[in-house]
Amino acid sequence: MVRPEDIPAIDFLVNSAYRGDSARIGWTHEADLLNGSRVDADIIAQLVADPNITLLKYTEDGQIIGCVCLEKREDHVYLGMLTVNPSLQAKGIGKALLEAAESYAPVLGCNTIEMTVITVREELIAWYIRRGYRNTGKIKDFPTGDTRFGIPVTRLEFVVLEKQL
Repeated sequence: MVRPEDIPAIDFLVNSAYRGDSARIGWTHEADLLNGSRVDADIIAQLVADPNITLLKYTEDGQIIGCVCLEKREDHVYLGMLTVNPSLQAKGIGKALLEAAESYAPVLGCNTIEMTVITVREELIAWYIRRGYRNTGKIKDFPTGDTRFGIPVTRLEFVVLEKQL
């Protein structure tokens, strides 16, 4: 699990994997969809301090190379910020983090995982579907006016995916 001393490494990892030229090395980036940062150290500190949130990390040789955020919500776990170092993507790390999240959800008393994925990220949605998630058909607007998670370069929406464990 992520500890306060891990915050700078998580901040760097997530932003380098989601935004900017460094993200384009991997296949899961949002660099062409959103400008700005994906997170910052203050947001990560808030996540670490929240008793309803668990941040899992994946380390190799003492370096954090992946993470995932789990938030207990009523009867399910919301999964977000699944991140793998862009230069190490497509090596099974994301799958291992997803499996760890699925194993951890029952510890939180939940047997359903829900997530949102930007609708135009068809390849990523397909990756989750291959791992047992289903498209619920629910669509949510991307939050505008709140730049904490990035500034859309076009109108964006989320699709809601879920998996019964």
